[in-house]
Amino acid sequence: MIHAFFKRNKKEEIISFEITGHAESGAYGTDIVCAGVSALSIGTTNSLSILGEFTPLVETNDEVEGGYLYVELPLEINEKQLTTAQTLLESLLISLKSIEEEYPKYVKLNLD
Repeated sequence: MIHAFFKRNKKEEIISFEITGHAESGAYGTDIVCAGVSALSIGTTNSLSILGEFTPLVETNDEVEGGYLYVELPLEINEKQLTTAQTLLESLLISLKSIEEEYPKYVKLNLD
């Protein structure tokens, strides 16, 4: 199962997300749930760098070992960068909620 964790600060802004595990909804290379979550999370991470014009803290591990992505916003971003980041991160959350609703046996969101 894929677990996605979102952490918010006191202002309710998303400051990090972490995605772990594999959906195992299909054979390796044909797992559409895993592919969808991966595409959304990697696309969001890349968009934070390009559209947000800052480098988020990113940690990953070998997919074979269990799939892992952690992304955290740096503390020193400006207001415009924060606004862009929040739009992208809220969009990721909405998209992952849709996948969770469609495939509840394979994806679990944890909101902090």
